[in-house]
Amino acid sequence: MIFISCVLIYLAIGKKFEPLLLLPIAFGMLLANLPLTGLMAEPASSKEAGGLLYYLYMGVKKGIYPSLIFLGIGAMTDFGPLIARPSSLLIGAGAQFGIAVAFIIASVMGFTPQEAASIGIIGGADGPTAIYLTTRLAPHLLASIAVAAYSYMALIPLIQPPLMKLLTTDKERKVKMEQLRSVSKLEKICFPIAVSVICILLLPSVAPLIGMLMLGNLFRESGVVERLSDTVQNALINIVTIFLGVTVGATAVGSEFLRPQTIGIIILGLTAFMFSTIGGLLIGKFMCWVTKGKINPLIGSAGVSAVPMAARVSQVEGQKASPGNYLLMHAMGPNVAGVIGSAVAAGILLSLFK
Repeated sequence: MIFISCVLIYLAIGKKFEPLLLLPIAFGMLLANLPLTGLMAEPASSKEAGGLLYYLYMGVKKGIYPSLIFLGIGAMTDFGPLIARPSSLLIGAGAQFGIAVAFIIASVMGFTPQEAASIGIIGGADGPTAIYLTTRLAPHLLASIAVAAYSYMALIPLIQPPLMKLLTTDKERKVKMEQLRSVSKLEKICFPIAVSVICILLLPSVAPLIGMLMLGNLFRESGVVERLSDTVQNALINIVTIFLGVTVGATAVGSEFLRPQTIGIIILGLTAFMFSTIGGLLIGKFMCWVTKGKINPLIGSAGVSAVPMAARVSQVEGQKASPGNYLLMHAMGPNVAGVIGSAVAAGILLSLFK
């Protein structure tokens, strides 16, 4: 396990694979597997103290850290492209296809419904959501699922382009999209309020994630709480990321992590992520057909929740097909729709299997 943690540290620093979270995860893994430290030890009695990481881990176990990260994501996210083209929600929904595929395969392989749901959510490409759901349904799989989720998020520029080229034609990749309409400030303020009311009334279990996501966005768009918005976007999310990463990594002790089951989870996670990308691309192709060539299907791959990396991949592939093709803002619509979609998917799974 110490060797594995050193490999992950190398990938975070040397290869820059999602370093903001992979580095603390890797170092937390290192700390937890050093003998006699007791950093994750539970208190033996009410009079004795537990390990430092044991107490910090309570933020993961109680769902506090993922919700606070969603608060920061909301404050950093511009929902304007989604509001300007609401049909992007279809792509965000389609890009959750991998969750269902991985759930079915994991169930066939003998995982419990709770474990299969936790594995499937990797397909949403949303680390905080994967952690949030897993701590409630299958906490013993947290380390494997967290490492898989963030590893595949980091590998988006390698995983998605071959699928994009396989499922789209050269003509489709060259489609140039019209500029999005301007979105008013009033629309941007009303959006987080409306989404919160609708989603939470339909799925109360998703309230911590959607509620914090939309509160952060309201901080951003209101224009009257710049200090709060700045704190949430920078200081708070950085602090929470450190605590989340270190404590998630600390759950990866050798007796739990080094099992054949872990390899299965990593393979299933990749399957989920690939099918989510495929689902988004197929919806993109359908929208291209319906609009008679006005939608570039490459933006479909951005329906996964990795903001803004997936949108950037759509932009890069679009420019490879046609140097004058600018898809970034068009891809941001499906991308932020994927954030909402993965949270809703987690809420559905939590309602069904908790």
